[in-house]
Amino acid sequence: MDQRPETNETRRMPVLFIGHGSPMNAIEDNEWSRGFRRLATLLPKPKAILSISAHWYVPGTYLTGDAHPKTIHDFGGFPDELFEMEYPAPGDVALANRVAGLLDGERASLTTRWGLDHGTWTVLHQLRPDADCPVVQLSIDADISPAEHLAIGRKLVPLRDEGILIMGSGNIVHNLGYAMTSDRLGNVSTPPWAARFDEAVGGAIERRDGDALVRMIDTEDGRMSHPTLDHYLPLLYAVGAAGAAANRGDRAGNGGAVSFPITGFDMGSLSMRAALFDAA
Repeated sequence: MDQRPETNETRRMPVLFIGHGSPMNAIEDNEWSRGFRRLATLLPKPKAILSISAHWYVPGTYLTGDAHPKTIHDFGGFPDELFEMEYPAPGDVALANRVAGLLDGERASLTTRWGLDHGTWTVLHQLRPDADCPVVQLSIDADISPAEHLAIGRKLVPLRDEGILIMGSGNIVHNLGYAMTSDRLGNVSTPPWAARFDEAVGGAIERRDGDALVRMIDTEDGRMSHPTLDHYLPLLYAVGAAGAAANRGDRAGNGGAVSFPITGFDMGSLSMRAALFDAA
């Protein structure tokens, strides 16, 4: 029986950041896939979903403009079962145009050259298994600063009052090289730098302190946790859309609870922390 709350279009939608981890979470029954399914019960059904995935990290700001976005299998070395999976959610061209309008200063444009990559569909396979909500992806511009990504997230706030679930999909700690080496050596304990960074980020998320989140990626722990920024930046979109303060010391508009329905590490240095920002 589906226990998810029904859509209430007069209610401000929550914002979600999710640590998506391995594509295998789409087909395995494990701690993380079960966590995704439990998280689904906490989310109202949205009119549509805007996903910001770590795996569409390109120069420029784009939105999927397909009525039927393709399922992208952007990985290798996994079982055929995973490559055979499809996530047939419809697109929403009107929503894509709406977001492009909100981001006018970023010169966002629609494209049909992308689709739903695994940062989006492997998660939604658990959250919305019937693929019954339209989905649009927003790219992450690799040429702009973390502060600019946070500012884009803030521009998405109006969508929450229009029944749109904004979902950032990455990982708060994502040192894949370390994880794979540790796994090969049979040592998947979490290193101190990863634990410290995950905890520090969790505290900044609770405060909705976007400025702190921008700064801490340029610390020693931040650089160890993210050799590249692609898996960290979706968090800045989510925090911005959730009402991150525009200036240090300014906490206006930061109502609503923050919870962490999933925590823990996979393969030692992949934080699977999810953050749910309830409506103010």
